[in-house]
Amino acid sequence: MTLFVQNPRGLESLVAGRATRDGAGVKLMRVLTGEWQQRLDPFLMLDQFGSNDPKDYGAGFPDHPHRGFETVTYMIAGRMRHQDSTGAQGLLQNGGVQWMTAGRGVIHSEMPEQEEGVMEGFQLWLNLPSHQKMCTPCYKDIQSDSIPEVSTPEGVQVRIISGHSHGVTGAMDRPVSAYPTDPLYLDLHFSGDQTFSQPLASTHNAFVYVYRGTLQVLSASGEAQDVPLHRMGVLRNEGDGVTLRASSGARALLIAGSPLGEPIAQYGPFVMNTRDELMQAVEDFQTGRFGH
Repeated sequence: MTLFVQNPRGLESLVAGRATRDGAGVKLMRVLTGEWQQRLDPFLMLDQFGSNDPKDYGAGFPDHPHRGFETVTYMIAGRMRHQDSTGAQGLLQNGGVQWMTAGRGVIHSEMPEQEEGVMEGFQLWLNLPSHQKMCTPCYKDIQSDSIPEVSTPEGVQVRIISGHSHGVTGAMDRPVSAYPTDPLYLDLHFSGDQTFSQPLASTHNAFVYVYRGTLQVLSASGEAQDVPLHRMGVLRNEGDGVTLRASSGARALLIAGSPLGEPIAQYGPFVMNTRDELMQAVEDFQTGRFGH
């Protein structure tokens, strides 16, 4: 990985999210779906939720199970209470992150603690390798003021949730060392006509998701490829990094990680490697073996 990006990645695909509802009817946009799991390994899903109408989010996400992966919830605005079957609980609020390792099994709820106003954020599902899918469940709340920020020489404000950017280490000290390096999770805020560069290993899968304004991916050939609002731009696996250009008000997530290269078997909230493991997960949940 080079210090400066000399051979930036180009844009491979543009993906539009799918409107859906989850939990007890929470309205959301599913951006990274099952058909992209192999291509964007180790990332399994990305949801964006956002509304100022309580009917779209008020019922929240009552008790539901997970096994075999991690959930990373990033709250842009609003307040949500987490409780789980290990006895843990915490309050996720403006600018904060909750990083939960479901491991061998956990039942949890995420319920709004507001009756009006904007509720906005993201949930990313991050796979666990086979040897850690049955690890002990745990979670960590990271409040907004604990997320490191850096302003680049061009003035782009970077919130570093995980990984490293411009000499700064991210907020997440992961309890499970699942990867050779922590996944990269950056929230980029552009305040003018600016560019942002980030070194990336060519073997890492990466994408950018635009949630305010628009931006461009600048490839090594000099081509500027547009990523519109509410689109996921899948980046080619090439070169030594990525260079993005945007104008004032644009905001985007840049996410990258080392692929696991393992089979993915999913049944709803369970993600394992084989069908037999999924059947065992369902049986363990039904017989009350989660979270104790």
